[in-house]
Amino acid sequence: MIQLPLFKDFDGYSPKYHFFKNSLLGQIHDSIPWDDLVSCLPEERSGRGAPSWFGGKGMFALMFLKAYLNTSDRQLLERYNTDWALQYFCGKVLAENQHIRDMTIMTRVRAYLEKHCEWERLQEVLINHWKRDVNNTHVLLMDATCYESFIRFPTDVKLLWECCEWVFEKQMFRFCSQMGGKRPRSKFREQRIAHMTYSRKRKNSFRETLRRRKALVYLLGKGIGQLQQILDSNKGADLGLKDFARFAVIKKVHRQQEFLLDNPPAALKDRIVSLHKPYLRPIVRGKENRPVEFGAKAHILQVDGLTFIDKLDFNAFNECTRLKLSVAKHRRFFGPVNQLGADRIYATNKNRSFCTANRIFTCFPKKGPKKHDRAEKILSSEISKQRATVMEGVFGTNKEFYGLRKIRVKGDKREKFAIFFGIMAANAVKIAKRRAETERPPQQNAA
Repeated sequence: MIQLPLFKDFDGYSPKYHFFKNSLLGQIHDSIPWDDLVSCLPEERSGRGAPSWFGGKGMFALMFLKAYLNTSDRQLLERYNTDWALQYFCGKVLAENQHIRDMTIMTRVRAYLEKHCEWERLQEVLINHWKRDVNNTHVLLMDATCYESFIRFPTDVKLLWECCEWVFEKQMFRFCSQMGGKRPRSKFREQRIAHMTYSRKRKNSFRETLRRRKALVYLLGKGIGQLQQILDSNKGADLGLKDFARFAVIKKVHRQQEFLLDNPPAALKDRIVSLHKPYLRPIVRGKENRPVEFGAKAHILQVDGLTFIDKLDFNAFNECTRLKLSVAKHRRFFGPVNQLGADRIYATNKNRSFCTANRIFTCFPKKGPKKHDRAEKILSSEISKQRATVMEGVFGTNKEFYGLRKIRVKGDKREKFAIFFGIMAANAVKIAKRRAETERPPQQNAA
């Protein structure tokens, strides 16, 4: 018996495209202004060589999909090869005999976006497109959070030993074997045994840690001098630009660790905590289970459930100083602010005076003998509840389901892009669901 297909392609139309447009992924695709995002990139040029797999829209779509699916680069491309819905989302449908084997595409996409656009400009494009779907624009919520980077917990001993391994094993010993020379005299092998003994202990005393730090600082200083002498005598010894940058970071680490032997940590600014990510800084959050975090600190604004970034920096900053700028940014996109929700760190005298002068009702506790009346008390508690539940819930949702728990990419600008696309992917899902609810026809009452 011959089975006829239920649906049949005609005039280039595929029923798969119809299924895609009516799915959540298709609704997310329709909620994103692709043409406006592509206009932030330079014009595509066709030159010699093989054509690229993805254009401007495809690169932005891959970044949204990576955050939405919360997968690695390899898993995303492997799924792209077999999932036609992802191909429709990116605007690049593969033929039956096509298969993407290059698993480094996402790295090149991030490098291209990092070079040619800024996340602030992309956020303005998305806000201007989504603000027509925002209802309660007179209410502004704000808070700060930290998006941690994927590194092991840093200690001075670990950092110093990584620097010593790079100087001696990866560079100096390699140069000596290539040039056939004798290795400079050092205590690297003895210190390796001492470091293994120190690392295997379950708990080390303060004196033992201080002794290890002093020994490693001395060893690193000697190794830096010996390596610099080899580079000077051999005109750089074919050391690459990345290795020269790494060597400069190691020199700075040595100076900082030498300073910390005689001074308190609070006296040191721009402290390096990771050799592979030297732009990271310790962010003191004051939480009970995690007092210090290592990543980018973000000041987040929320309007009607949608979150936007006000400031994103790897250096610590006081978020209470951002209140006036945040209100000005809100007025620029959404209009005046009548109600403002923030925690008690924002309740400074300057911020109170600013809100009073601009007739902005806040959830700050009142100062002085005069208290809130009943209506003001109810409104203040409702704003506080929204900030504590909705906004904190969005932070947890973004970190758990949109790839922001631990940022795995390297590079300060690339990490910021990963955070940005994770937050915007969550916003796109909310906008898509909100539009689907408004377009849904009302149910008829049962007879």
